Amino acid sequence: MSLHTDSTIIKAIKADSALMGAIGGRLYGTAIPLPEEDADNVPTPFAIVTYDAMVNDSLTKDDLEGGTDTVTVSVQVAASTLEALHTLTQAVRDAVRGYVKGNDTDIVDYQLSARGIQYDDLRRCYWQALTYQCETENE
Repeated sequence: MSLHTDSTIIKAIKADSALMGAIGGRLYGTAIPLPEEDADNVPTPFAIVTYDAMVNDSLTKDDLEGGTDTVTVSVQVAASTLEALHTLTQAVRDAVRGYVKGNDTDIVDYQLSARGIQYDDLRRCYWQALTYQCETENE
């Protein structure tokens, strides 16, 4: 179901125990919940999976909705060093690819892109987002 595609990406990352160990289990959906407003930043490394958008692929002008959706899901990865960021983003990429290929998921196909690497002065970490444009069946 296309409205749960972010959950599929989360499952893919969780299925890779080495990756989960490398991020210290800090995998979040949509946002990092902090117990207090003034609490320190979450330590790096971590990953955040966000459901960014969905567009239904209507086949004709007479269709109310087509049978597939294009869903955009992003995975933001943060690490304290550039080398660690490279390793973690590649591990996320490998985990998602392996999971989608090896399991029955709602993702029929996807295209992957990566945003530029950024440095966050406040968190003192490097981060990058991988963006998945996923074709899914909407039923």
